[in-house]
Amino acid sequence: MEPHPRADTNTAPPTQQPGEVERGRDEVEPGRDEVGRGPEVQSDRLRFLDLAARRIGRGVDLDETLRGLYEVAIPAFADVVLVHLREPLPTGEGQSAEPLVLRLHSFAQGPEGVVTAASAGAAGPVRPTVTGPFAELLLARQPVFGDVPEIESVVAELLESVASMPTAPAPAPAPAPAPGRRLILAPLCGRRHLLGTVALLRAAGRPAFTADDLLVAAQLGTHTALGVDASMPYGHEASAADALQLRMLPSSLPETTGVRLASRYLPGAETSQVGGDWYDAIPLPGNRVALVVGDVMGHSMTSAAMMGQLRTTVQTLARLDLPPEEVLYHLDEQAQRLGSEHMATCLYAIYDPISQRLLVADAGHPPPLLLHPDGSGEVLQVPPGAPIGVGGVPFQTLELPAPTGGTLVLYTDGLVESRHTDVSTGMELLRGRLEAVAARVAPPPLDMLCDAVLTLLDPDARDDDVALLAARFDGFPPLNVAYWFLSPQPQTAGRARQLTRRALHRWGLGSMLDATELMVSEVVTNAVRYASRPIALRLLRTDVLRCEVGDDSPQVPRMRRAQAGDEGGRGLFLVDHLALRWGATMLSTGKVVWFEQQIPEEYRQRGPDAA
Repeated sequence: MEPHPRADTNTAPPTQQPGEVERGRDEVEPGRDEVGRGPEVQSDRLRFLDLAARRIGRGVDLDETLRGLYEVAIPAFADVVLVHLREPLPTGEGQSAEPLVLRLHSFAQGPEGVVTAASAGAAGPVRPTVTGPFAELLLARQPVFGDVPEIESVVAELLESVASMPTAPAPAPAPAPAPGRRLILAPLCGRRHLLGTVALLRAAGRPAFTADDLLVAAQLGTHTALGVDASMPYGHEASAADALQLRMLPSSLPETTGVRLASRYLPGAETSQVGGDWYDAIPLPGNRVALVVGDVMGHSMTSAAMMGQLRTTVQTLARLDLPPEEVLYHLDEQAQRLGSEHMATCLYAIYDPISQRLLVADAGHPPPLLLHPDGSGEVLQVPPGAPIGVGGVPFQTLELPAPTGGTLVLYTDGLVESRHTDVSTGMELLRGRLEAVAARVAPPPLDMLCDAVLTLLDPDARDDDVALLAARFDGFPPLNVAYWFLSPQPQTAGRARQLTRRALHRWGLGSMLDATELMVSEVVTNAVRYASRPIALRLLRTDVLRCEVGDDSPQVPRMRRAQAGDEGGRGLFLVDHLALRWGATMLSTGKVVWFEQQIPEEYRQRGPDAA
């Protein structure tokens, strides 16, 4: 049997604010004082159904559709509305053969006439059997009163659910002859599938439902089912966009010597579409780290996809070790080549724990905040550039000290801007919150700091994503660094071995001397072969001993197996065999070849210059 036809939904929408129920001056709620008012009651019923069609049809997602039903039906038609939807909701053309598992969504009339939501699923899912009488009634697509003998057990569960709702009126007693006439159970039949059921209950003191009210209930169920049907593609797209965005964000932050990192990400309000906020932390040669935060303008699948493309581009550019302004310049070029109307803001910073300096460039993004070691906060005055995608606008890099113990906070505008707060006010609030946390705990743990910052958000006024990245500057002890520039001459490899020997003796790492000297000699010899400018040799001591050799040649060395008669070709094979790990990093000015060795535990603990 086909569902009841829908009322005309092309009528202009009502002028009341969202959440209000439109009332005609002489409108009478269906089911109240109907005796002796036949034509007028029918007219009232039609006006009520017209209102229901417009209000329920306004919903763009599942929550709004169900709220529309509740606002229309309570208290005009019922005192309690229980909606059970299939879980998961069926999709596709054919009838689902899965068991009919329903999940509870419940609303009731609360204090002072306010419609209040009970906890969804608090009473647990109802699990009727597909072959049982209840399922047969639902599949027949007809509303029924609660006094149908075949569904007595279901009615008992529904009444038990109502009794557990703190805002629900007490269930009606069992006056003869029709105790079930205070409950109507109507199926929710979508275009292709049975989606669930809606139960409408009246409390004691109100007239029982009539046969005409079954028609009203059927119409309410039809409008709700069509609204749920229409919201399913939106829900699937939003879910896919959310998954896409979360997959593009870093699953974890890198652990680098000299800086500690923490991050937070909060999606926008449930009624808004997915945005394009992102953050990243990218290790660079020399124990430096690039800190990035960006925001693609707009909220859509396109925004999320463009965010992923821009983030990948930033990672590629960062590994070329370009200055911040150059990274933003090339990122702007790439955004224009994408041919999208979307623009983005981005802030790119490089922290060097050895020199304890910070380089920052800005492309239309809110400036970062620096929480100094003494607990004072500062909004960094970074030269503002145009957003990514504008084109033709140069970017500038600001260089400033990065004090040990300081904390840099990067964020997107969703943290400092809302419907009630402008960006400038929001940044001052953020600075005040950072200072307040530092006043209580010095220095504040990064996770505590991030959580405290998020308390600034107003859930009722926020509709944008929030990305937050915090970096604590630990610095790098100068005594744990050895740095030289060597001319590319045949005797340079010997000089490099001599300098390495001195540094390792100073650090109390004599047991590592033979292997380290051999690897340094091989890597420096390879650099001398191709370099035209001085070679940089740097040793870093942390939990590992790291050696970096930089030259101006773009040719990256490749490991190969030497033949029996070859005089060379075994250098990288030895490095690969002796080192804990090794690699080569391309730079805009050449390359850096590096390797690391594990320092024995006893030397890490008692070395003279241990960090």
